[in-house]
Amino acid sequence: MPTSIHPETEIGAVRLKITNMEVSLRFYQEVIGFRILKRVDNVAELTVDGFRAILILEENNQFRRIPERSVSGLYHFAILVPDRLSLGAALRNMAHHKISLGQGDHLVSEALYLNDPDGNGIEVYADRPRDTWQRNGQGEIVMTTDPVDIDGLLSISEGAEWNGLPPQTKIGHVHFHVGDLQAAKHFYCDVLGFDVILRYGSSALFISAGGYHHHIGLNVWAGAGAPPTPEDAVGLRYFTITVPDLHALQEVEQRIAAEGLVFERNANGNAISLSDPFGIGMRIVVSKKEKGE
Repeated sequence: MPTSIHPETEIGAVRLKITNMEVSLRFYQEVIGFRILKRVDNVAELTVDGFRAILILEENNQFRRIPERSVSGLYHFAILVPDRLSLGAALRNMAHHKISLGQGDHLVSEALYLNDPDGNGIEVYADRPRDTWQRNGQGEIVMTTDPVDIDGLLSISEGAEWNGLPPQTKIGHVHFHVGDLQAAKHFYCDVLGFDVILRYGSSALFISAGGYHHHIGLNVWAGAGAPPTPEDAVGLRYFTITVPDLHALQEVEQRIAAEGLVFERNANGNAISLSDPFGIGMRIVVSKKEKGE
């Protein structure tokens, strides 16, 4: 049985816990650029193409906000726009709304960082062409954090009309605080099958499928042994890993079962749900593109 997850694996929809739907919808539509796909009771599904939800908001006004870097859980989820022009247009829109931003040029990508109204971390980024990515002597993709060329982004997007996120936008990666990096590596790499792309000393690990710079970031910046995010706190409900076909899903499921981990299979047999060792929820699903939906 293959030990690596299918190379066409990607990150799919992310579901967040929030406290105020109206406030969050205004933010995610006006500042980030999503559109509402569906809203039922306390749940709203957001889209970029009008067909597929890539962000799901779950409201409960009793959810509480906890101090940053105090638990295992969401560090940020990352919205990948298709090109530098789109990133510049997003930057212009955020500036129009007077949003406080962080930023980082990671060599493989240029990224903007911000928080939603509940403090959930967001990255909006554009990749550089894969053939420009560099590797070090150990074969790892070289990433760093340099200042972003803000003037260049503003220049390339001058005159660009803001119509929200382009329809090709997707969730590019997710990044988590975990309580033990070795336990995280075992689960995500040895069991799920992601490949190590870059080790950031002993504090962070970047992993992916198919040679991408990272689909998942893992760090211990919340401290060794950081407890799970409480159920009654804002943060991540779950994230989605998409695989291209049922065979790829079954390979992952076999490794999960061999490890003796608890998981649930849906009625159609095309998705499984489980949590990592730190209480981070996930769903592994067959891509809807494969099923022609």
